[in-house]
Amino acid sequence: MDLNIAEIFHESGELQYRYSRYLSNDGSKWVRHGLFTAFHRNGELASEGTYIDGLEDGNWRDFHENGLVAAEGSYVKGVETGTWRYWNADGAEA
Repeated sequence: MDLNIAEIFHESGELQYRYSRYLSNDGSKWVRHGLFTAFHRNGELASEGTYIDGLEDGNWRDFHENGLVAAEGSYVKGVETGTWRYWNADGAEA
């Protein structure tokens, strides 16, 4: 499997997504595989996690624009599992 790094930008030019991917066997689509990161327009990290063969897998974290954690939890084959935790932008648990 040959991985390719994709970078997609906001219309204003800032990086929005960075992730690794591979081309499906039939060549019809790109499949996310590996580390995925998303960014807010202000450059702060918005989300990070891992894809395995196109599905979220493992620990994921989402962040508010101020850099504080917004959500944290796990996926198994694209399905949320276990307990997810959520926080307000001021850091208080929601």
